[in-house]
Amino acid sequence: MPSLGVNIDHIANVRQARRTVEPDPVTYALLAELGGADGITVHLREDRRHIQDRDVELLRQTVRCRLNLEMAATAEMEAIALRIRPDMVTLVPEKRQEVTTEGGLDVAGQRPTMKALIGRLQDAGIAVSLFVDPQPAQLEASASSGARWVELHTGGYAEASWEQQPLELARLSEGSFIARSLGLRVNAGHGLTYQNVEPVAALDGMEELNIGHTIIARALAVGLEAAVREMKALIQNPRRDLLFGSCHP
Repeated sequence: MPSLGVNIDHIANVRQARRTVEPDPVTYALLAELGGADGITVHLREDRRHIQDRDVELLRQTVRCRLNLEMAATAEMEAIALRIRPDMVTLVPEKRQEVTTEGGLDVAGQRPTMKALIGRLQDAGIAVSLFVDPQPAQLEASASSGARWVELHTGGYAEASWEQQPLELARLSEGSFIARSLGLRVNAGHGLTYQNVEPVAALDGMEELNIGHTIIARALAVGLEAAVREMKALIQNPRRDLLFGSCHP
């Protein structure tokens, strides 16, 4: 069954809206761990719009489960990763104007650069995952780049109409199969909610789902610890009758 990585960027969004000291994402990471989170994910963006350098440093000192640092493939971020030494780095595309990450990384179009960066990070003992769309060309490029993990971009599935969701789910299933046949381990994330997560959690070979916004939104009503427990229960005990079936309520 998949494990659960909880993205706490949106806690930092609330803090940065007032540029104050609360809510502190480091404290909320502890609550997520108490709820059963198997990993904590943060995206240190170039513009520092939410997570700050200080957060990553303190999380490295306090997180007892896996710390996954999402970052762009830049020299600045590489230096930070090599200094902080997270358990995993997930390389993602990044645009200043975007609200959140849009689409997967173009590994095929920048394979030599990616291969060199991945090699340096892995030589330092940091696992590397590539956030990619479930497309054969990108998965093949990911494997040849030397990465051992991919995180399948689930945005197409999450944003699809209920009529199109089974098709998008099939694409994720095929992507997972191709990735595993290439020797890659498979995570997934982006746009997953309490309403649509179970079919993805039930896919063969899925190892971890990284989820943030919907858990933080749910936490406003029930508290973060309970929100994480609820999401983890859906991931660990998905209703398999939903697989490739109708995904609407």
